[in-house]
Amino acid sequence: MDRPALETGPLTPAEIRADLTRSGLNLIGQALSIFDADLRLAVANRQYQAMFDLPEALTLPGASFEDTIRFLVLRGEYGPQNDPEAAVALRVAQARTFQPHYFERQRADGRWITVEGAPLTQGGWVTVYTDITDAKQQEALLRARSEELSEQVLLNAERLAAANRQLAATNAALSEAQRILTRTEARTRQVTEMVPAHIAHMDGQFRYTFSNRRLPSIFPGAAGQIVGLTLEQALGPATCATLQPYMARALSGDPQVFEITHPTSGRRIRIALTPDREGQGAYILSTDVSAEVQAREALVHAGKRSLAAQLTSGMAHDFGNLLTIILGLQARLASRIEAGELPAAASEDVQATLAAARRGAALLDRLARISAPREPSLEPTDLGALLADLATLSRPSLSEGVTLDLQVQPWPPALLLDPGALQDSLLNLILNANAAIRPPGRITLSAARSGDWLELVVRDTGPGFSPEALTRATEPFFTTKKGQGSGLGLAMVYDLTKLVDGTLRLENHPGGAQVTLRLPWRPVARQMVLLVEDDDLIRAQVRDMLTGLGHAVIEAASLSEARALADLPGLTVILSDIQLGDGLGLDLDAPLPVILMTSLPPGAPLRARAAGPVLTKPFTAARLAATLAEAR
Repeated sequence: MDRPALETGPLTPAEIRADLTRSGLNLIGQALSIFDADLRLAVANRQYQAMFDLPEALTLPGASFEDTIRFLVLRGEYGPQNDPEAAVALRVAQARTFQPHYFERQRADGRWITVEGAPLTQGGWVTVYTDITDAKQQEALLRARSEELSEQVLLNAERLAAANRQLAATNAALSEAQRILTRTEARTRQVTEMVPAHIAHMDGQFRYTFSNRRLPSIFPGAAGQIVGLTLEQALGPATCATLQPYMARALSGDPQVFEITHPTSGRRIRIALTPDREGQGAYILSTDVSAEVQAREALVHAGKRSLAAQLTSGMAHDFGNLLTIILGLQARLASRIEAGELPAAASEDVQATLAAARRGAALLDRLARISAPREPSLEPTDLGALLADLATLSRPSLSEGVTLDLQVQPWPPALLLDPGALQDSLLNLILNANAAIRPPGRITLSAARSGDWLELVVRDTGPGFSPEALTRATEPFFTTKKGQGSGLGLAMVYDLTKLVDGTLRLENHPGGAQVTLRLPWRPVARQMVLLVEDDDLIRAQVRDMLTGLGHAVIEAASLSEARALADLPGLTVILSDIQLGDGLGLDLDAPLPVILMTSLPPGAPLRARAAGPVLTKPFTAARLAATLAEAR
């Protein structure tokens, strides 16, 4: 059990701890043994060997429990045995059940011991043997010298002593069980708190009895400590009203899996409710599936858009030629009317034909926009000025009696937006709202920050969306204007919004329809960029992109030059090529964010070494702007 004497060299930390453990066990007055799940000795102290006079081989780690029992049985430890092997097999079978036990027995040499065993969570068990011979002798002496005491008093005293010993053993087992339970509960809580989902339990009164404290990460703005709170107290009246019917069905024993949109954050959340049939409650698993839903919607929408492109691309060229011919012929007819060769009454027909042809040309242009790939064009934008210009542009097109109100908060000097796409989208929504309103009416365009989002809302006082429109309005060619619309407006708005990582939500409010655009909140921070690129042409192109985005630029044509400039006061970020003429941009050591550029494909060894963001050449100004915004 001790370190072999022949072993030399300094002790390792593990060996030192093992020696300390053995020393501590050897100081215990009782004998102690620990066997593992395979019934092999793991630990024993010297008192264990001394109490049972065991050979050295049976006290070393790995000794077999069966061999130890056989040695004791054959020596007579358990008294005469008609079938020693059966006695050994019986005790081995009992040991394999790993049940807690306590008993007192008299050994063959006449001494009394208590045997107290407790199973271990890792498998196996620990047993403590205590010599109680002196206590038994004291009891016998008391009986012999206390003739005055009644037999019943003596019996009760003996029973009380035995009960006290058994109670002490039981208390020790309970303490160990409580320690294990506490440690297991702590480990379980630690694991559940690492899961990127909210796990909870709710009782029959809609009150939380357990939570892994991840609720705020799924429902932004919710309380963190919710145990003891009701559903309404934790999530608010609006979300509670949505969840309560599902929860009621789960409490009645019907499992539920559903998705909701969180009203304040716009997140899509999937919730699974599992009835707790024993506890009269329900287990709750809530996960944020916004990215999954957006990807699913984008895939479906992309499929429909691809179908639209396939349907139109084949005929677009011929249709364009036909429109060109029609426009040319109508122009000739108009000139002949002006010359008096044709009656003036035909002028209205000619103008109507021209208008229809021009409308067809505009439709072709919109089809091209929705079917062709498009890159976002993010740039610093004064949102207040953009919305004011939009109002000026759209008001003359509104029906008489329809007004447009702007509700705009003060903004930072600039936000990173695609101004052309945003203005097109909002104009489309305003004109759609105008078409739905019966004058007099009102259209409201509001803009506000909502957490990490810029939220733009277009509301009208019209009849609202039909149930079909709420589910199909963003499909190409879907329209409710009965032949007057192309069905491409909201599809275009959807595409432009998704292109800049935004979301689009259609809904009805008590007074009409409402469309909400959520765009990432990207305030433009004017930065001083150290641009490191050894190719003069590429460096000039990237410099123009940076200055166009409003940033100040300091240029370096080599790694050594960049290192000399990296500590300039005012620098906020370094933008460097990975492979430079005199070294690698990867080796730039500066206390600043470093963005790398490369033409190497993803997965290339050099690229894989990058600790920060990597831009793939060639890149657009929009991609550069987004990367700079994320690197701050």
